[in-house]
Amino acid sequence: MAQPITVLVVEHQPLIRIGIRAVLESDENHRFEIVGEAATAAEGFTFFITRRPDVVLLALRMPDFCAIDDLSAYFEKDPNARLIVLAERAGDSEISRALKLGAMGYVTKDLQTEELINAVTTVAAGRKFIPQNIAGVLSENIGSEALTPSETKVLGMLVGGMSNKEIAFALDISQNTVKTHVKNIFDKLGVSDRTTAATTAIRRGLVRVDL
Repeated sequence: MAQPITVLVVEHQPLIRIGIRAVLESDENHRFEIVGEAATAAEGFTFFITRRPDVVLLALRMPDFCAIDDLSAYFEKDPNARLIVLAERAGDSEISRALKLGAMGYVTKDLQTEELINAVTTVAAGRKFIPQNIAGVLSENIGSEALTPSETKVLGMLVGGMSNKEIAFALDISQNTVKTHVKNIFDKLGVSDRTTAATTAIRRGLVRVDL
């Protein structure tokens, strides 16, 4: 009998962890073994080092870190790490960044049972796994012009409901400069108003919103 695929689950929501465990352990072919569950990023990384799982299911955001920011730590420890990022929604900016950093899979937490099993087996075999709905989000925005760091800052403040005057004061720039940034943001996102810009930014993961 083949050795089971060992899996580490790093997720702060207990119900998500319980659900993942239930799905993988109920596999009729007994292909999976949960070797660790962590509610914090620090605990998860310790488990990764000590238990060397075949696949890590890693929440995009944890109380003590954001996977996008610290994903590289896993690959510094093990260049062959096989990570699947768990996210609340399919934001294309976050997907692209996660994949560039080395993640081999990206799924949302509302995935179906078969999709989870397929994701783990595919990544364990050394192949990338991106569900069709997420691939669709990526393809919709291929070729979109990237925001500059300054535009990203302005966008984040815009999403927070700040006026041009407030943004100018916070960044110590002129209101005309803010207006230029806002116009560029609208053009790059393909929107015509602040509300649509904010909702598009959140949907595409261009700004971080506390959950």
